[in-house]
Amino acid sequence: MLQQIFLGFLGFCAGAIIAGGIVGLLIGLSIVPRYAGITRTGRHILLYEDVTLAGAVTGNLFFLLQWKIPGGSLFLIFYGLFSGIFLGGWIMALAEMADVFPIFTRRIRFSEGLPAVILSIAAGKTLGSLFYYFHGWM
Repeated sequence: MLQQIFLGFLGFCAGAIIAGGIVGLLIGLSIVPRYAGITRTGRHILLYEDVTLAGAVTGNLFFLLQWKIPGGSLFLIFYGLFSGIFLGGWIMALAEMADVFPIFTRRIRFSEGLPAVILSIAAGKTLGSLFYYFHGWM
């Protein structure tokens, strides 16, 4: 019994550390401040950071305690939509921080149509995700 309590506490602490690291990376990449700037809600930046950390800790609890959320298909659709937006923001922020697009376009001497290429990448990721979730991995 004592061993299970210790392992549960250890797992919770490890998850909290990982969640804190993810939130630190999220804030360090300036994703939250950029979204606040785009939406012109910069005065609420501390609230955004607190909610992000609370979401990471809550997600850790849901995973650890295996809580179930009743909501059906409609909830799953909204969850998938917002998770995709969140993940897309991460991917674009990482690509921007690493200067992937400017370096790539300079190397291949690509001069016109970059917005169409980026939109095509996003559409391909979306269609691939939908295919995966509707048909499963082969």
